[in-house]
Amino acid sequence: MSLPVKGTGRVSIAGLIATRPDTPQARPRLIYRLRTHRGRKGERRGFSEADYAALLDAAHQQLGGPIVVVWDNLNTHTSAEMRRLVAARPWLTVFYLPAYAPELNPVEGVWAHMKKSLANLAMRTVDQLVALVKNRLKRMQYRPTLVTGFLAKTGLDFQPP
Repeated sequence: MSLPVKGTGRVSIAGLIATRPDTPQARPRLIYRLRTHRGRKGERRGFSEADYAALLDAAHQQLGGPIVVVWDNLNTHTSAEMRRLVAARPWLTVFYLPAYAPELNPVEGVWAHMKKSLANLAMRTVDQLVALVKNRLKRMQYRPTLVTGFLAKTGLDFQPP
């Protein structure tokens, strides 16, 4: 997700919701990374394959076990470089959502909830936007029932067969 600030840059956010279906009492976790773009010439505007790999590596460290990722069909997620990075991580399994199926992606609920909470706020600088986004995401991290709701809204069964 990307949030622009008029004339001063943008903030890109990548995130995931981690759940342990084998441990029902464990609360789901929201893990995210921010990237600030100041509009400099040659500066990448979105997350690169290496940025997504770093997010997955951090999630692997936090969760301490193998990870199954369900991704949308963003070009960065499906690139040859990303396939190479995924293949280099034996603890990582990737499945892809069907095209045009945001209702199956629980992180879309996170972004919608966050955007709604920022709707009536005025930010003058990209640094103010970063601070607000971090604040909103941190609040969500401490509300496991909210994060569970984002998972439930997809209607997907996260229990192993």
